[in-house]
Amino acid sequence: MTEPAPNGPPENPGLLSEQEVLFEQRGNLGVVTLNRPKAVNALTAGMVSAMLEQLTAWADDDTVATVLVRGAGDRGLCAGGDIVAIYRDILAGGDETAGFWADEYRLNSLIERFPKPYVAFMDGLVLGGGVGISAHGSLRIVTERTRTGMPETTIGFVPDVGGTLLLSRSPGEAGTHAALTGAHLSGADALFLGLADYFVPSGSLADLAAALENESAEAAVVRFAEKPPASALEAQRDWIDACYSADDAEEIVRRLRAAGGEATAAADTIEAKSPTSVKVTLAALRRARGLTLDQALAEEYRVGLRCLAGADFREGIRAQVVDKDRNPQWRPATLREVHADDVGRYFAPLGDRELVLWEKESDHA
Repeated sequence: MTEPAPNGPPENPGLLSEQEVLFEQRGNLGVVTLNRPKAVNALTAGMVSAMLEQLTAWADDDTVATVLVRGAGDRGLCAGGDIVAIYRDILAGGDETAGFWADEYRLNSLIERFPKPYVAFMDGLVLGGGVGISAHGSLRIVTERTRTGMPETTIGFVPDVGGTLLLSRSPGEAGTHAALTGAHLSGADALFLGLADYFVPSGSLADLAAALENESAEAAVVRFAEKPPASALEAQRDWIDACYSADDAEEIVRRLRAAGGEATAAADTIEAKSPTSVKVTLAALRRARGLTLDQALAEEYRVGLRCLAGADFREGIRAQVVDKDRNPQWRPATLREVHADDVGRYFAPLGDRELVLWEKESDHA
């Protein structure tokens, strides 16, 4: 794939419409535009590799003071990883997906440690992998159109791209609720959860992007930021904290049903997800407390490779995206049938397949 040069037009202008990710420099601003609008800019291996290479170059480029990441089209920043491609790879053995995740997690780690302001326009859909390329940044912008979340339990998977760490840090048990239900959350909810920093109306994003070309990133963002709407999630915190404080998924569901009202709907939602994913997700959130991002990503990589080898991830993608019958046949089918030993195996070390990230590499330098 031919990529646009950082400071000028692509090498072959005729290929511009086919580029999955575009890079350009405007003044002192390096702009990353995810460019698969028909797929809500879902991430491919090529996009991740290109972003990793370009951000590494911009980190050492004195002419770039700030980086902005945004999505093409009007549907969202990024709907996550390309799960149809993952499904095809699972049927072929899953090796390409393992490599894709390794690069993606390195990108997430680089974003967190990026030495310059990293501004993310979290407008429209920002799900799964889209959270990974935005919520680890230093200036995270949501709008009235933001719909974000980690919906992995819906497809028999577990929150990754550092999502377990991000949600483990959310106030009270709000992150546990978001992870187990896979709920789509508003921009105000994202601010409450700690996934974002500022609310800017979507109609002001173009002007903000222009201001970032020559102004201090922090000053420009603050100038355009407005008071966000109230968070519905924050308003539900009393029953969320009470119900989700348990470390056992079955107990959480019992508490939700006893609480009634909105909590009952949450219980119904959780029981429709992959039981294995729900229990592994809960364990991952508890284990993530106190970890660094690199440590959390390494653990998520272990879990991800076990999901690739299991039945529910393939079945969840089939039901939601391939056949679209929305009727996954989970195995095991109930929370009661998923035992502690089953969950523990997802976190076992990978031996020579362990993910090596920057932190580990620097430890051995």
